[in-house]
Order: sequence, then structure tokens, then C-alpha cells
Amino acid sequence: MSDIEIAQQAKMEQIIPLAQQRLGLDPLQLDPYGHYKAKVSLDVMNDLADKPDGKLILVTAVSPTPAGEGKTTTTIGLSDALNRIGKQSMVCVREPSMGPCFGMKGGAAGGGYAQVVPMEDINLHFTGDLHAIGAAHNLLAAMIDNHIHHGNALDLDSRKITWGRVIDMNDRALRQVNVGLGGAANGFPREDGFDIVVASEVMAIFCLSNSLKELKQRLGNILIGYSRDGTARLAKDIKAQGAMATLLKEALKPNLVQTLENNPAFVHGGPFANIAHGCNSVISTKMALKMSDYVVTEAGFGADLGAEKFIDIKCRKAGIKPDVAVIVATVKALKYHGGANVKELANEDLEALERGMENLKRHLSNLQEQFALPCVVAINHFDQDTDAEIELVKATVQSFGAKAIVATHWAEGGAGAENLAQEVIAMLDEPTSECQFLYQDNESLLDKITAVATKIYGAKDVAIDKKVLAKLAKFSETHSDIPVCMAKTPYSFSGDATQLGAVSGHTITVRDVRLSRGAEFVVALCGDIMTMPGLPKVPAAERIDINDEGEISGLF
Repeated sequence: MSDIEIAQQAKMEQIIPLAQQRLGLDPLQLDPYGHYKAKVSLDVMNDLADKPDGKLILVTAVSPTPAGEGKTTTTIGLSDALNRIGKQSMVCVREPSMGPCFGMKGGAAGGGYAQVVPMEDINLHFTGDLHAIGAAHNLLAAMIDNHIHHGNALDLDSRKITWGRVIDMNDRALRQVNVGLGGAANGFPREDGFDIVVASEVMAIFCLSNSLKELKQRLGNILIGYSRDGTARLAKDIKAQGAMATLLKEALKPNLVQTLENNPAFVHGGPFANIAHGCNSVISTKMALKMSDYVVTEAGFGADLGAEKFIDIKCRKAGIKPDVAVIVATVKALKYHGGANVKELANEDLEALERGMENLKRHLSNLQEQFALPCVVAINHFDQDTDAEIELVKATVQSFGAKAIVATHWAEGGAGAENLAQEVIAMLDEPTSECQFLYQDNESLLDKITAVATKIYGAKDVAIDKKVLAKLAKFSETHSDIPVCMAKTPYSFSGDATQLGAVSGHTITVRDVRLSRGAEFVVALCGDIMTMPGLPKVPAAERIDINDEGEISGLF
């Protein structure tokens, strides 16, 4: 069966009784959106303030490939497995962007028998969070043009406005547009452009804010552009932050849903994992840590982008740290990193698999040595995997100083990940050192970029031209203590997506840097980063349909 068929056959529990019985929540602390999803009041954190945090389990992966790795599926399957073996576990994952659901990416609700439900709702409009974020972003854009139209008291230079517009749909025709056409009544003509909603800095701010108060403060600090004399202008300069926060008031409440096995799950927030930090909201993670003994969460892309940003950006800002990491790998993905043709990945190829293990080794050693995180490898099993291939992965991982566990959660749900859950519990029971950051706040922005490039990507050096160095120096005058967010291809440790495996000794070229002033990180652009996807030649939208009874088909 397809993912959507499995999800449609799920026997969901009503969300309010589930929240009462499993999380101890009062119905008045919930805002239900139908029978199976609800917003949880932020006031819950006050009631749970004295309760100790549970253990935080981070699920990450090898560098992504066309074969897929199954990170979200493993995150959900592991949480279900922990509940099956008698532990109180909750899963925290990101909200999917709706646009790619009609393109080619697929959803973000897991797959097979390891999903969060209601799957159709989650992958489409859900509780409206992304619409609210888009509205808040575009309100600021409208207020900028309105300010210019009515006299431009801030003397904004229309050529140096850094705040564009967003929409939650793949539409390449909107990447570059002209606005203000049609005469003086419509404003001043200028170049503009659209990103997809999840690329908005509002989304990053939304996911890093610990409270409504912090959200409003960060929104006010958004850089909107520069005056003609080069003075930075902020959202609070045009008094936009209050209205923006008002639009986001309900969205900031975490979304409570359930897994196929009726275990509670938070699905909340979802920034891009390249130009932002690619993790679910701080609020939902911290709330889950108060409600459960174990929280399983994921970070975007491979460990070099996802786990690094999870620790160095999200955890640094939230005051939390993971206790253990699970690195997801598939035999197919490892063979691809070893040079196997994507069309031949179903065939046994021990030589390609052995070469591809270097990619896994790099991620594993990064987490163990640079972040001091205990790690286990989850082999996300496919039917085509041969016994010889599985044994090679296990033996090689053991030689790396870790353990690899086969997990069959896609086909068997939580039951297929029980061995993985047992290993995670065993690791958590062992005394370990605390997870550490890659760099310290007081290091320079350039040193932070260099640390990520050399220690995580295996680069020998970083190339930055004088203009970019000058921008870094300018940012450092007021923001030297913030983390860096590396924006590069997720498919390689280098800036070249074709360099697979564990390339090393290369040069990372930083072509530009941008200050996400409200989110409080500096983005280092290492290549061309797409912030508005386009639809493929045959988009998924062509097969998505709904019948007369309202049943959706074709959604994965």
C-alpha cells in the first residue's frame, strides 16, 4: 500500500482524550482543530516549570541521496518503539512545506507504518501555521513599500531593500518580479522577488523563539534594508513587529497529533535546512521534554548540515543539548556514495558499499569527536538489501567504534525498531560527557565559519573575497557573538554536489554573507542556494485528486 493508503486506514484516537491520558493535559489547555489535531497552550510550560527534562535523542543521517535515507520515518519509528518497550516517549518533527508536496519531494509525515497522522492534513494546510508565517512576512513587505509611498521618512534606498515576499507554493516565475507598476498610485517601481515560506526569516525566528515576547522582539530586529547613507533599517523602525506577532499568536502554540500507533507527537515549525537551521520549534521541543521521559527529534539533511546547526544554533539558543544521536543510513545510499549508478542500487555491490562507508564514517566521527555525542547507526532496511551487505555495514561500523542496528520500522512500525530503541536506552544509561558546541560565542565570525568548514566538512581552507570579508567585519561590530549558518549543497561535504563520499582537502568558497538579524545568525552562502523551488516536468499535482466523498488520493 502507499503511504496515504496506510494513513487512511489508521484508527486514530480523538486528540483531547489522548492528551488527557498520555500527557496529563486539561481540555482547556487545548485548542482542537477537528477531532485529531490540536494546539497546546503556551501556559502549559508554566505548569511544568519544576518538572525535570527528559532525555533528548537526535536523529540525523548520512549525506542525502536520490535513494532516500528515511530520517523522519526513523524518528517516528524509534519513538513508537520506545513506547512499545515501556518508555514514555514523544516525537517532535517539522511541519512540511506545502509547495513541494505538489512538486516532487514528497511529504514530511514519515512513511510506511511509521507516520504521524492525520497525514493529509499535515502535508497540506494543517493548522494554518505556514499561512500565518507567510502573512506576517508579507505584511512587513507591504509596510515597507507603503512607507516609501508615503514620504519615506527613513530614507530607504529602494535598491537596497533586503526583504522580499513569500508564498507557500513552488513557483519559479516569482523568483524575480517588478512591483509598484501602474503609476504613482501603486507606489514606486522596483525589483523584488518571492521565496517559499519556509525560507523566510520569520520561520527561523518563529522556530527559535521561546515565548511570544521573544518572538515580537526578534521580529522587530529583522533587517529590512538600508537608507541612502548606508544606515541599517529594521522592522521596528516602521513599527511592524506588533502586528506581525499578532498574526503569529495562535501559530506559536505547538501542534499536537499522533503516530499510527497512537503515541503523541508534536509537528511544529519547519525552516529550510540550508539557509536556516532546519529544525522544529524550540517551544515544542522544550514542551515535549517536560511531558515525556524521552523525546525523539530530527534535524534537516545530513549530519554535516542538520546536526551541526541543531547543536550550534538551536541548542545554543534554547539552552538544551542532545543526549545521544542516531545516524540513519541505507545500504542504497551508501552504495550511491561509493559510486554506484542510481539505477543499479537494488543490485548487490559490496565494493561500492565499502567505498560509501567513508561518508558514514565522517558523519559518525564528527558527532563523536567534535560534539562528544554518543552515536548509534540505524540501518533503515530495504527488501533489496542482501545479508552480505548488511553484515558489511555492521562490521565496518563496529570498526569505527560504534554499533549498527537493522531497523524495519517502515514495514513493521515500532516493532521493527525495538532493537534500535533498546540500544539507545542502553547508551543513555551509560555515563557520558555533555554534548559540546563546535565553537564558542566569543570567537570571530570568520573563525566560526572556518571551524565548520575544516572540522566538519574536512576542508583545508576557506576562500572569501575582500568584499565579503568587509561585510563580515561590519556584522562583527554589533553581532560578533552569534552563530553561523552555512548554506551549501547538502549532497556533499564540499560545495560541489557531485563530490560524493567523504571528500577532504578541498576549499570551501564563501561567495556572500547575510545577516539574519532577527533570527540571530549569519548565513554564509557557499554556492547557489535555491529559495524558491520550481515544479518538475510532471509535478505530483497531476496525480493528486479528491473523489465525491472527499477522499484524497495520489498524495504519496
